[in-house]
Amino acid sequence: MMIYSVYDPEFKPYGQVLSGYDTACLVKAMETIPLPEEGTAYEPSIPVLEATCNYGEFQNNAYGGMPVQLGMCWGRNTKLNCLEYHRDSEVNVGAGEFILLLAKQDEIVDGVLDTACVKAFRVPAGVPVEVYATTLHYAPCNAAKDGSFRVAVVLPRGTNTGVPGAKPKNEEDTWLTARNKWLLAHPESSEAGQGAHIGLKGENIDIAAFI
Repeated sequence: MMIYSVYDPEFKPYGQVLSGYDTACLVKAMETIPLPEEGTAYEPSIPVLEATCNYGEFQNNAYGGMPVQLGMCWGRNTKLNCLEYHRDSEVNVGAGEFILLLAKQDEIVDGVLDTACVKAFRVPAGVPVEVYATTLHYAPCNAAKDGSFRVAVVLPRGTNTGVPGAKPKNEEDTWLTARNKWLLAHPESSEAGQGAHIGLKGENIDIAAFI
């Protein structure tokens, strides 16, 4: 599998690199949080990260003054498993280099996306990247075979919390697994086993052989 850089033109339909940010304080704070013993962890809002100088900058600049949360996804991962999207952009910053597996919302056909559409992008340490609202994404991947990742996740406050209680009005509503989180699961994923919408077909991509 080809792994592009977020500085390559192939990344342009999926997001953009955000310039002008010094993320040293955020990276330092992320590195104080221990890795999980196995797999990955995610918390939508982490006080030690929201206490950094970057929190206000992302809220007031990247999100134009909208209320945001600053959390983290961290651990070890090389597989696709699922793809999700929100109604707005997500900003990611890695304490170290990491890889994103991405696809486009308009590539979903009849509620299903072929994983052959997925592309991989390498993100340098400390570089903020905006992942557009129409870009499907999920847990980051290690950039090294036996490595790990810590990736800050900036989203509008309340995203990825709770489960909306509204009665579904259409098919897409049944893909909601949390607030502002629409999820497509691969049949092999644990999320599918927990009842998530099976919306990925094809290979459950594993980049272990390519890093």
